[in-house]
Amino acid sequence: MATATTTAVFPLLLLFAAAVAVPSSPYLSPTTLFQNYQKMLTNFKIFIYTPAKPFTFQNPAASLFYSSLLNSPFLTQEPTEAHLFLIPFSPETSTRSLARLVRDLRINHPYWNRSLGADHFFVSPTGIDYSADRNALELKKNSVQISVFPVISGKFIPHKDITLPPVNLAARFISAVPENASTSSFLGYLKWDGKTESNFVEELRKDGDFLIDIERELLDPVENVKNSKFCLLFYAGDVAWMVEAMALGCVPVVIVDRPIQDLPLTDVLRWSDLGLLVAARGGAKRLKEVLNDVSEEKYNVMREMASAASKHLVWNEEPQPLDAFHMVIYQLWLRRHTIRYARRESF
Repeated sequence: MATATTTAVFPLLLLFAAAVAVPSSPYLSPTTLFQNYQKMLTNFKIFIYTPAKPFTFQNPAASLFYSSLLNSPFLTQEPTEAHLFLIPFSPETSTRSLARLVRDLRINHPYWNRSLGADHFFVSPTGIDYSADRNALELKKNSVQISVFPVISGKFIPHKDITLPPVNLAARFISAVPENASTSSFLGYLKWDGKTESNFVEELRKDGDFLIDIERELLDPVENVKNSKFCLLFYAGDVAWMVEAMALGCVPVVIVDRPIQDLPLTDVLRWSDLGLLVAARGGAKRLKEVLNDVSEEKYNVMREMASAASKHLVWNEEPQPLDAFHMVIYQLWLRRHTIRYARRESF
Protein backbone atom coordinates (compact mmCIF):
# COMPACT_ATOMS: atom_id res chain seq x y z
CA MET A 1 0.00 0.00 0.00
CA ALA A 2 2.83 2.38 0.83
CA THR A 3 4.49 1.52 -2.48
CA ALA A 4 1.34 2.45 -4.41
CA THR A 5 1.19 5.75 -2.57
CA THR A 6 4.79 6.50 -3.43
CA THR A 7 4.24 5.69 -7.11
CA ALA A 8 1.13 7.86 -7.32
CA VAL A 9 2.87 10.85 -5.78
CA PHE A 10 6.10 10.63 -7.80
CA PRO A 11 5.13 12.99 -10.69
CA LEU A 12 4.03 15.65 -8.22
CA LEU A 13 7.20 15.27 -6.21
CA LEU A 14 9.25 16.00 -9.33
CA LEU A 15 7.46 19.32 -9.65
CA PHE A 16 7.82 19.87 -5.93
CA ALA A 17 11.58 19.31 -6.08
CA ALA A 18 11.88 21.92 -8.81
CA ALA A 19 10.92 24.55 -6.23
CA VAL A 20 14.45 24.27 -4.83
CA ALA A 21 15.74 26.55 -7.60
CA VAL A 22 12.90 29.06 -7.44
CA PRO A 23 13.65 32.22 -5.40
CA SER A 24 9.95 32.65 -4.61
CA SER A 25 9.51 29.17 -3.17
CA PRO A 26 6.95 29.20 -0.33
CA TYR A 27 8.84 26.48 1.56
CA LEU A 28 11.21 26.92 4.48
CA SER A 29 13.51 24.27 3.04
CA PRO A 30 12.40 22.68 -0.26
CA THR A 31 15.27 20.17 -0.36
CA THR A 32 14.74 18.94 3.19
CA LEU A 33 10.98 18.80 2.73
CA PHE A 34 11.25 16.78 -0.46
CA GLN A 35 13.62 14.22 1.09
CA ASN A 36 11.70 13.89 4.35
CA TYR A 37 8.34 13.62 2.62
CA GLN A 38 9.51 10.62 0.60
CA LYS A 39 10.85 8.93 3.74
CA MET A 40 7.60 9.62 5.55
CA LEU A 41 5.52 7.95 2.84
CA THR A 42 7.42 4.69 3.08
CA ASN A 43 8.43 4.54 6.75
CA PHE A 44 6.08 6.43 9.07
CA LYS A 45 3.89 4.31 11.34
CA ILE A 46 1.24 5.42 13.83
CA PHE A 47 -0.51 3.27 16.42
CA ILE A 48 -3.96 4.31 17.66
CA TYR A 49 -5.15 3.24 21.09
CA THR A 50 -8.69 1.87 21.21
CA PRO A 51 -11.02 4.71 22.30
CA ALA A 52 -13.05 4.18 25.47
CA LYS A 53 -16.23 4.77 23.47
CA PRO A 54 -17.15 5.82 19.91
CA PHE A 55 -17.07 9.56 19.20
CA THR A 56 -17.08 12.03 16.31
CA PHE A 57 -15.58 15.43 15.63
CA GLN A 58 -18.05 18.15 14.70
CA ASN A 59 -15.30 20.40 13.39
CA PRO A 60 -14.79 19.68 9.65
CA ALA A 61 -10.97 19.86 9.72
CA ALA A 62 -10.64 17.61 12.77
CA SER A 63 -13.18 15.18 11.33
CA LEU A 64 -11.39 14.99 7.96
CA PHE A 65 -8.00 14.53 9.57
CA TYR A 66 -9.19 11.75 11.90
CA SER A 67 -11.18 9.85 9.25
CA SER A 68 -8.32 10.17 6.74
CA LEU A 69 -5.85 8.84 9.29
CA LEU A 70 -8.07 5.87 10.12
CA ASN A 71 -8.02 4.89 6.44
CA SER A 72 -4.40 5.69 5.71
CA PRO A 73 -1.37 3.43 5.14
CA PHE A 74 0.38 5.14 8.06
CA LEU A 75 -1.50 3.05 10.62
CA THR A 76 -0.03 -0.05 12.18
CA GLN A 77 -1.61 -2.69 14.38
CA GLU A 78 1.79 -3.45 15.91
CA PRO A 79 2.69 -0.85 18.55
CA THR A 80 6.32 -1.99 18.50
CA GLU A 81 6.54 -0.64 14.92
CA ALA A 82 5.06 2.75 15.75
CA HIS A 83 6.92 6.04 15.72
CA LEU A 84 4.02 7.87 17.35
CA PHE A 85 0.89 6.92 19.31
CA LEU A 86 -2.51 8.61 18.93
CA ILE A 87 -4.69 8.97 22.01
CA PRO A 88 -8.28 9.27 20.68
CA PHE A 89 -10.92 10.98 22.81
CA SER A 90 -14.06 13.03 22.37
CA PRO A 91 -13.76 16.84 22.23
CA GLU A 92 -16.18 16.96 25.16
CA THR A 93 -13.86 14.98 27.44
CA SER A 94 -13.28 16.74 30.78
CA THR A 95 -9.83 17.44 32.25
CA ARG A 96 -10.51 14.91 35.00
CA SER A 97 -11.37 12.25 32.43
CA LEU A 98 -8.21 13.07 30.44
CA ALA A 99 -6.14 12.59 33.58
CA ARG A 100 -7.79 9.22 34.15
CA LEU A 101 -7.17 8.26 30.52
CA VAL A 102 -3.44 9.01 30.78
CA ARG A 103 -3.23 7.19 34.11
CA ASP A 104 -4.71 4.10 32.48
CA LEU A 105 -2.16 4.33 29.64
CA ARG A 106 0.62 4.60 32.21
CA ILE A 107 -0.57 1.53 34.08
CA ASN A 108 -1.79 -0.73 31.28
CA HIS A 109 0.65 -0.01 28.44
CA PRO A 110 4.46 0.25 28.38
CA TYR A 111 4.72 3.08 25.84
CA TRP A 112 3.73 6.21 27.75
CA ASN A 113 6.35 5.82 30.47
CA ARG A 114 9.23 5.56 27.99
CA SER A 115 9.00 9.27 27.17
CA LEU A 116 6.28 10.57 29.52
CA GLY A 117 4.07 10.94 26.45
CA ALA A 118 6.46 12.81 24.14
CA ASP A 119 5.91 10.23 21.40
CA HIS A 120 2.13 10.54 21.74
CA PHE A 121 -0.33 12.97 20.15
CA PHE A 122 -4.01 13.82 20.37
CA VAL A 123 -6.64 15.78 18.45
CA SER A 124 -8.46 18.55 20.29
CA PRO A 125 -10.10 21.12 17.96
CA THR A 126 -9.99 23.93 20.54
CA GLY A 127 -6.97 22.76 22.56
CA ILE A 128 -6.78 21.68 26.21
CA ASP A 129 -5.92 23.67 29.33
CA TYR A 130 -3.19 23.14 31.87
CA SER A 131 -4.04 21.09 34.94
CA ALA A 132 -2.56 20.46 38.37
CA ASP A 133 -2.99 16.72 37.87
CA ARG A 134 0.30 15.04 36.93
CA ASN A 135 -1.21 12.89 34.19
CA ALA A 136 -3.16 15.69 32.49
CA LEU A 137 -0.14 18.01 32.78
CA GLU A 138 2.13 15.51 31.07
CA LEU A 139 -0.40 15.22 28.25
CA LYS A 140 -0.51 19.00 27.86
CA LYS A 141 3.24 19.66 28.13
CA ASN A 142 4.73 16.60 26.46
CA SER A 143 2.34 15.19 23.87
CA VAL A 144 1.69 16.83 20.50
CA GLN A 145 -1.63 18.65 20.41
CA ILE A 146 -3.40 18.93 17.05
CA SER A 147 -5.93 21.78 17.06
CA VAL A 148 -7.80 23.83 14.48
CA PHE A 149 -6.43 27.24 13.47
CA PRO A 150 -6.77 29.65 15.17
CA VAL A 151 -6.22 28.34 18.72
CA ILE A 152 -7.36 30.16 21.86
CA SER A 153 -4.47 32.05 23.46
CA GLY A 154 -2.70 29.94 26.10
CA LYS A 155 -3.80 26.61 24.64
CA PHE A 156 -1.02 26.26 22.06
CA ILE A 157 2.65 25.39 22.70
CA PRO A 158 4.57 26.49 19.57
CA HIS A 159 7.59 24.19 19.73
CA LYS A 160 5.50 21.01 19.62
CA ASP A 161 1.83 21.64 18.78
CA ILE A 162 0.24 21.63 15.31
CA THR A 163 -2.78 23.38 13.81
CA LEU A 164 -5.06 22.07 11.09
CA PRO A 165 -5.77 24.34 8.11
CA PRO A 166 -9.45 25.39 8.02
CA VAL A 167 -11.64 23.53 5.53
CA ASN A 168 -12.63 25.42 2.38
CA LEU A 169 -14.12 23.12 -0.24
CA ALA A 170 -14.00 25.73 -3.01
CA ALA A 171 -10.19 25.94 -2.87
CA ARG A 172 -9.72 22.42 -4.23
CA PHE A 173 -11.25 23.42 -7.58
CA ILE A 174 -8.92 26.36 -8.25
CA SER A 175 -6.12 25.26 -10.56
CA ALA A 176 -4.44 28.51 -11.63
CA VAL A 177 -3.87 31.93 -10.17
CA PRO A 178 -5.51 34.79 -12.14
CA GLU A 179 -3.28 37.24 -13.98
CA ASN A 180 -3.14 41.06 -14.05
CA ALA A 181 -2.94 41.68 -10.31
CA SER A 182 -1.54 45.14 -11.07
CA THR A 183 -4.97 46.17 -12.37
CA SER A 184 -6.79 45.18 -9.18
CA SER A 185 -9.76 47.42 -8.38
CA PHE A 186 -9.24 47.33 -4.61
CA LEU A 187 -6.25 47.47 -2.30
CA GLY A 188 -7.92 45.22 0.29
CA TYR A 189 -10.98 42.95 0.57
CA LEU A 190 -12.56 41.83 3.84
CA LYS A 191 -15.31 39.34 4.59
CA TRP A 192 -16.76 40.64 7.83
CA ASP A 193 -18.95 38.89 10.40
CA GLY A 194 -20.60 42.18 11.37
CA LYS A 195 -19.12 42.09 14.89
CA THR A 196 -15.32 41.83 15.06
CA GLU A 197 -13.42 45.16 15.32
CA SER A 198 -16.43 47.21 14.22
CA ASN A 199 -14.69 50.60 14.67
CA PHE A 200 -11.76 49.45 12.57
CA VAL A 201 -14.07 48.15 9.85
CA GLU A 202 -16.03 51.41 9.85
CA GLU A 203 -12.78 53.24 9.05
CA LEU A 204 -12.17 50.86 6.14
CA ARG A 205 -15.69 51.37 4.81
CA LYS A 206 -15.02 55.09 4.44
CA ASP A 207 -12.00 54.43 2.24
CA GLY A 208 -12.73 53.60 -1.39
CA ASP A 209 -9.59 51.46 -1.66
CA PHE A 210 -11.16 48.79 0.55
CA LEU A 211 -14.12 46.52 -0.16
CA ILE A 212 -16.11 45.14 2.78
CA ASP A 213 -18.33 42.09 2.34
CA ILE A 214 -20.75 41.96 5.27
CA GLU A 215 -21.84 38.37 5.88
CA ARG A 216 -21.43 37.44 2.21
CA GLU A 217 -23.90 40.05 0.97
CA LEU A 218 -21.95 40.58 -2.27
CA LEU A 219 -23.30 38.72 -5.30
CA ASP A 220 -19.93 37.46 -6.54
CA PRO A 221 -17.31 37.28 -3.74
CA VAL A 222 -14.90 35.28 -5.93
CA GLU A 223 -14.68 38.08 -8.49
CA ASN A 224 -14.11 40.61 -5.72
CA VAL A 225 -11.29 38.50 -4.31
CA LYS A 226 -9.73 38.34 -7.78
CA ASN A 227 -10.03 42.11 -8.06
CA SER A 228 -8.28 42.80 -4.75
CA LYS A 229 -4.54 42.83 -4.07
CA PHE A 230 -4.80 41.87 -0.40
CA CYS A 231 -7.37 39.80 1.48
CA LEU A 232 -7.91 40.88 5.08
CA LEU A 233 -8.67 38.34 7.80
CA PHE A 234 -9.36 39.00 11.45
CA TYR A 235 -7.48 36.40 13.49
CA ALA A 236 -10.50 35.94 15.73
CA GLY A 237 -12.97 35.98 12.84
CA ASP A 238 -13.74 33.88 9.76
CA VAL A 239 -10.43 32.42 8.54
CA ALA A 240 -11.84 29.49 6.55
CA TRP A 241 -11.85 31.45 3.27
CA MET A 242 -8.11 32.24 3.61
CA VAL A 243 -7.15 29.19 1.53
CA GLU A 244 -9.52 30.08 -1.30
CA ALA A 245 -8.28 33.68 -1.29
CA MET A 246 -4.65 32.56 -1.51
CA ALA A 247 -5.46 30.16 -4.34
CA LEU A 248 -7.08 33.03 -6.24
CA GLY A 249 -3.92 35.11 -5.95
CA CYS A 250 -5.00 37.39 -3.09
CA VAL A 251 -2.19 37.94 -0.57
CA PRO A 252 -3.42 37.20 3.00
CA VAL A 253 -3.22 39.90 5.66
CA VAL A 254 -3.99 38.66 9.17
CA ILE A 255 -5.17 41.45 11.47
CA VAL A 256 -4.15 40.71 15.05
CA ASP A 257 -2.81 42.77 17.95
CA ARG A 258 -0.38 40.18 19.32
CA PRO A 259 2.28 37.84 17.97
CA ILE A 260 0.85 34.53 16.75
CA GLN A 261 2.65 31.23 16.28
CA ASP A 262 -0.19 28.87 15.38
CA LEU A 263 -0.49 29.43 11.63
CA PRO A 264 -1.00 26.11 9.79
CA LEU A 265 2.06 24.28 8.45
CA THR A 266 4.58 26.51 10.23
CA ASP A 267 7.22 23.78 9.80
CA VAL A 268 6.70 23.89 6.04
CA LEU A 269 5.67 27.35 4.80
CA ARG A 270 7.43 30.72 4.88
CA TRP A 271 4.44 32.63 6.21
CA SER A 272 6.52 35.75 6.89
CA ASP A 273 7.24 36.02 3.15
CA LEU A 274 3.86 35.08 1.67
CA GLY A 275 1.56 37.11 3.92
CA LEU A 276 1.42 40.00 6.38
CA LEU A 277 0.49 40.47 10.03
CA VAL A 278 -0.94 43.92 10.84
CA ALA A 279 -2.20 45.22 14.20
CA ALA A 280 -5.77 46.51 14.33
CA ARG A 281 -4.83 49.09 16.95
CA GLY A 282 -3.05 51.14 14.27
CA GLY A 283 -6.38 51.67 12.53
CA ALA A 284 -7.19 51.78 8.83
CA LYS A 285 -4.61 54.50 8.20
CA ARG A 286 -1.74 52.35 9.46
CA LEU A 287 -3.03 49.30 7.57
CA LYS A 288 -3.11 51.28 4.34
CA GLU A 289 0.43 52.52 4.93
CA VAL A 290 1.69 48.96 5.43
CA LEU A 291 -0.03 47.66 2.30
CA ASN A 292 1.08 50.56 0.11
CA ASP A 293 4.63 50.12 1.37
CA VAL A 294 4.82 46.71 -0.35
CA SER A 295 6.62 47.23 -3.66
CA GLU A 296 5.10 45.81 -6.83
CA GLU A 297 8.03 43.42 -7.20
CA LYS A 298 7.67 42.12 -3.64
CA TYR A 299 3.91 41.88 -4.00
CA ASN A 300 4.15 39.73 -7.12
CA VAL A 301 6.51 37.36 -5.31
CA MET A 302 4.16 37.15 -2.30
CA ARG A 303 1.21 36.51 -4.59
CA GLU A 304 3.00 33.68 -6.37
CA MET A 305 4.08 32.14 -3.06
CA ALA A 306 0.60 32.41 -1.53
CA SER A 307 -0.95 30.66 -4.51
CA ALA A 308 1.66 27.86 -4.40
CA ALA A 309 1.26 27.46 -0.63
CA SER A 310 -2.54 27.18 -0.89
CA LYS A 311 -2.24 23.79 -2.60
CA HIS A 312 -0.90 22.33 0.65
CA LEU A 313 -3.76 23.79 2.72
CA VAL A 314 -6.54 22.04 0.79
CA TRP A 315 -8.51 19.18 2.35
CA ASN A 316 -9.87 16.36 0.20
CA GLU A 317 -12.45 13.71 1.03
CA GLU A 318 -9.91 11.24 -0.32
CA PRO A 319 -6.41 12.48 0.61
CA GLN A 320 -4.25 13.54 -2.32
CA PRO A 321 -0.45 13.85 -2.49
CA LEU A 322 0.92 16.92 -0.70
CA ASP A 323 -2.51 18.12 0.49
CA ALA A 324 -3.46 19.33 3.98
CA PHE A 325 -3.74 15.83 5.42
CA HIS A 326 -0.31 14.76 4.19
CA MET A 327 1.31 18.02 5.33
CA VAL A 328 -0.08 17.58 8.85
CA ILE A 329 1.20 14.00 8.85
CA TYR A 330 4.55 15.35 7.66
CA GLN A 331 4.69 17.68 10.66
CA LEU A 332 4.01 14.71 12.93
CA TRP A 333 6.84 12.86 11.17
CA LEU A 334 9.19 15.72 12.10
CA ARG A 335 8.18 15.30 15.75
CA ARG A 336 8.85 11.59 16.02
CA HIS A 337 12.14 12.23 17.89
CA THR A 338 10.79 14.80 20.33
CA ILE A 339 12.84 15.33 23.52
CA ARG A 340 10.57 15.12 26.55
CA TYR A 341 10.53 17.49 29.52
CA ALA A 342 12.54 16.46 32.59
CA ARG A 343 10.53 14.28 34.93
CA ARG A 344 10.50 16.88 37.73
CA GLU A 345 8.79 19.38 35.39
CA SER A 346 5.87 17.04 34.81
CA PHE A 347 4.29 17.56 38.19
